[in-house]
Amino acid sequence: MPIKVYITIDTEEDQWSYLNPKESTVENIREIPKLQELFDQYGAIPTYLINYPVAINKGVLKILQKIYKDGRCDIGAHCHPWNTPPFRENISNHNSMLCNLPYELVFDKIQILHKSIKDIWNFEPKYFRAGRWGFGENVARAIFELGYKIDTSIAPFTDWSVYEGPDFSNVTVLKYRFNPDNILKDNSNGSLLEISPTIGFLQNNFKIYSKIRNNILKSKLPYFRIIGLLDKLKIMNYRWLSPELFSGNDMAKLANCFLKNNCQFLNMSFHSTSLLPGLNPFIKSQYEVEKFYRNIDIFLKFAYGNGFIFAPLNEAIKD
Repeated sequence: MPIKVYITIDTEEDQWSYLNPKESTVENIREIPKLQELFDQYGAIPTYLINYPVAINKGVLKILQKIYKDGRCDIGAHCHPWNTPPFRENISNHNSMLCNLPYELVFDKIQILHKSIKDIWNFEPKYFRAGRWGFGENVARAIFELGYKIDTSIAPFTDWSVYEGPDFSNVTVLKYRFNPDNILKDNSNGSLLEISPTIGFLQNNFKIYSKIRNNILKSKLPYFRIIGLLDKLKIMNYRWLSPELFSGNDMAKLANCFLKNNCQFLNMSFHSTSLLPGLNPFIKSQYEVEKFYRNIDIFLKFAYGNGFIFAPLNEAIKD
C-alpha cells in the first residue's frame, strides 16, 4: 500500500496568545494562496482546519472558498476556546485547554463553530483539532455528537501537562479507532478515527526513546541541557513533521524512520500564522518565513520523489 501524506494546517487568527481574546485579525490567511501554489506544484492537497475568527471573517472567506471549490484542499474545524463563544469561563492557562472545560461548554463552543462553518460554507466539517492539543473525552464526545469522523489532536510522545493539558507521551503513532469514553484505547469498532500528527524520533525504536526522554523530563536533572546534548550527539533526536520546527532534511529523515516502523501515513502539521513573521514563536523574521517555505518544498519534493500519495484527510476513512 502506498504511503499517504496528509497536511493539516491550524488555520487561525493572527493573535497567538489566549490572553488576547477580544480582538482577532486574520491577515495571515491572505498569504494562503502563495502557500497553496507550492502545494499545487506537487499535487498536494492540504486540509485547512479553520477556527471561529477565520470561519466568520467574510474578508478572507473567498480566499479559502476558491481553493476548496477548485478541489485543491479540504476544510475541517479547529477550536480555540478563548475566542469561540459562548464565553462562560474565565480566561486562564487552565481554561485555554478545551479538555479542561465542562462538557456542556465544550459542546456549545464546538457546536457554534460547527454551525458557523456549515452556514457560511454550506457543508459540515468532519475533521477536528483542538487548540493547544487540548483533547480529552469530553471533547471527543462533543465532536462525535456533532457528526465528526476524524480527530487529529493527539500528539504522540508529547506531554502537555506542563501547560495544564493532556499527557500523550505513551500514545501510539499509528492511526486507530476509538470511542469517546476512552480516547487512548484502540477499538476496531470505535466511532472516531485518530490521525495523529507525525511525531517521533530519528532512531528506530520509538517506544524506548520515548521512555528515556520522559524519564529525563520528569527528573530533577537539567533536562533541557541533557536532551540538547543527546540531540547534538545524535543519540536521541525527537522530531515533528513540521516545517516551522525542523528542517526539510530532518522531516525526510523522520519520514524514513516512520516507514521502518511500518507506518502507512504521514501527517505534516503547522500553523497558518507561520506565513507572516512575528505572529508565533516559531517564525520571527522574513528570513525565517522563506526558510519555512524551503522546508516545505524539500519535504514535498522528497515525498513526491518516493512515490508517496498526497491526500486530504477524508481519504483516511476509506483505508
